[in-house]
Amino acid sequence: MTAELGPMGDLHLIAAALRSDSADVESYTRVLTRVLGDALPPGMVTVEHKRSVADRLAGRPGTPVSLLVSTPDEQLELRQERQGVTGEIRHVVHGVTIKRRTVGIDEWLVALAGVLAGLARSSAVARAALAALLGG
Repeated sequence: MTAELGPMGDLHLIAAALRSDSADVESYTRVLTRVLGDALPPGMVTVEHKRSVADRLAGRPGTPVSLLVSTPDEQLELRQERQGVTGEIRHVVHGVTIKRRTVGIDEWLVALAGVLAGLARSSAVARAALAALLGG
């Protein structure tokens, strides 16, 4: 992957890589915290877990049910619902949500790819992590 990411082609390439490796919130959580974890700024990704009694007794974190990616002006949330995974994109100004919309997984992935591409433009570590994700 080059140091400069193109406007839309590379966003769709990143989204395709994320999509091919992920089918549920747990999979996306794994990708964002393990594969890209070192490249993402601390506190950028928040994961909400559902813990059963067995999880608590065994000291396990539980099953991820919500994934929130936060930037200064946007929040991208992916939530596991009974009917499947739903996405939401929130526009934030000075910590206040001014607009929210429910989106499909594909649109959510393109928005996430945009966030990751922006990080890659400003960080060598993020660029290397994205290159590893994309197999290059």
